[in-house]
Amino acid sequence: MAPPRVAYVGQSTFFEACVPAREHETFVEFRETVEPLPMRDALDRFAPDVVVVFRPETLPPGIFADLDAAIVGFLTEPVPRSLDGTPHPDLAKRARDLQRLDPRNVDRIVSFDPNIVPVADRVMPVWRSLPIPVADRLYRNPRPLSSPPRLVFIGRSTPHRETYLGPVKARYDVLHVAFGAGVEDLGRFLAEHEVTLNLHNEPYPSFENRVCLHLAAGHLVISEPLSPQHGLEPGRDYVVVESPDELMRALDRVEADPVWGERVRACGRAKAEAYRASTTFDRLVGDLLADLDAFGSGRRVAATA
Repeated sequence: MAPPRVAYVGQSTFFEACVPAREHETFVEFRETVEPLPMRDALDRFAPDVVVVFRPETLPPGIFADLDAAIVGFLTEPVPRSLDGTPHPDLAKRARDLQRLDPRNVDRIVSFDPNIVPVADRVMPVWRSLPIPVADRLYRNPRPLSSPPRLVFIGRSTPHRETYLGPVKARYDVLHVAFGAGVEDLGRFLAEHEVTLNLHNEPYPSFENRVCLHLAAGHLVISEPLSPQHGLEPGRDYVVVESPDELMRALDRVEADPVWGERVRACGRAKAEAYRASTTFDRLVGDLLADLDAFGSGRRVAATA
């Protein structure tokens, strides 16, 4: 029996590194600021059985309402974790963006963070929660650490991040990839470095998908505290830092004690197998089809309402 045809929809510079690349699959470029009809035409030509759409809240209303496929939306952005209190302004903006999600476009919703479920459920019930996977082609085995270690940070600059990065850049040679990189360029950056820094966009807890990406590439990950952990053990699978001074001390220790860094890298790389895209999406697609067969979907009902 042939596997289901799966189309992945999203902005390639962020999400092509998160999906498999097999004969029965395709990646269709879409971002909020472009005309959506070419994306829909590409899907119609491919005729998928299943569509995985990253950031479903950016889809135009009803554009998938008549698409004859099982559709799962993957929420990839942090939003407030509670309905109480005043959220960080960045989280409040992302929550407003989430409100634009049209239930006519998706059958089920998956969230990268189980902690946002109370807020996301008010828009559409969250069906599953799992970290954003990593494309199989980006997996590598760790190689010996250089001296000094070759450092990379992938992510745009923000005032919060620069409080950590500024002192490090003054002392170490750091490749800072501040804008989205295509999967081929990303693969090259990963292959050329051994240590990565993971810093939150703003001073609120989260779990960035680059953590899984770098662990899969065999990097030593030095990160602000992660929430949720998604199976990772702080101090064993990655190095935790809570201030710029702690970050500098961690980097100094990596340089002075490579064995310590190698041990953490090996543990993190082993844990990264849980994020492999082919395994993760095969399981997710199988569960989706079984769930829809058993319980149906409100998408077609909403489309005709």
